[in-house]
Amino acid sequence: MWNEPTKERLEKIPKLYETEHEPLKEKQICLHFFIGNCDWYIAEYDGEDLFWGFAILNGDLDLAEWGYISFSELKSIKVQGWLEIDCEPEEIWKIRKASEINNIRKAHRWVKEEYNVI
Repeated sequence: MWNEPTKERLEKIPKLYETEHEPLKEKQICLHFFIGNCDWYIAEYDGEDLFWGFAILNGDLDLAEWGYISFSELKSIKVQGWLEIDCEPEEIWKIRKASEINNIRKAHRWVKEEYNVI
């Protein structure tokens, strides 16, 4: 995995179920993993191996969904034996609401004008 998040960065992510009372639009997205046309946006973490967030596979916004994501499985993905998943570095990826992320907003068909889109 390229730019694997540090222990300190992972500790800043809310624990699993900690934000379950918040509307999806308000969820803070703490990490962004990607490879090719696949994206994983992370909102919660169990502190060991399990993330909860939003996944878009192969650019398919219609089938994109919220769910559980294994950190070890993300780290093990390799395309053609060498291309690995990347995590946007902290200096580039700024924590923001799900409604402010274009891919998530488009998948949910949330109206852009209602939110402060970055």
